[in-house]
Amino acid sequence: MRALIVVDVQNDFCPGGALAVAGGDEIVDPINALMAGYDAVILTQDWHPEGHSSFASEHPGKAPFEMIEMPYGPQVLWPDHCVQGSEGGKFHDWLNTTRADMIIRKGFRPGIDSYSAFFENDHETATGLEGYLRDRGISDLHLVGLATDFCVAYSAEDAARLGFQVTVLTELCRAIDLDGSLAAATGRMQAAGVTLK
Repeated sequence: MRALIVVDVQNDFCPGGALAVAGGDEIVDPINALMAGYDAVILTQDWHPEGHSSFASEHPGKAPFEMIEMPYGPQVLWPDHCVQGSEGGKFHDWLNTTRADMIIRKGFRPGIDSYSAFFENDHETATGLEGYLRDRGISDLHLVGLATDFCVAYSAEDAARLGFQVTVLTELCRAIDLDGSLAAATGRMQAAGVTLK
């Protein structure tokens, strides 16, 4: 059984959004076209409360994209984005959300960020996605979405560590590429046993 995991195709990560990824909207129609070929489709949605601890605006004197240390490790500070209930937090209008079997919301705990579809950034607090996939007998995962070097990569690495067969369809992803983050993420994914297509 195969699942397509569509990572964070939301307005704030697309052109015009608060944390826009270049070309983020270009992948939406091709992702929709893929959905029919999978046993399950799971969408992830970044879903931050206002004043989330990963927002640069919560750290006086700090700017977006600076690094800080959090109790769970290093954290990039982001512009305010994907706030719960906001226009930016909604899925992109073109995305076929009707086909989704499940929507995983992440990043909703105020004190910890969450890139991966499987775990918060402490690498311990689970989202429940692993159990859902195992209960459905799904072992083969294909990942697409935004952004390659953060939420897609973290999701892919965690999935591989959990024993799933994982492929990232790189043509249907777009990256932020912050100070070499794409090359670093690519190396980590390959080291974890993720197939990059």
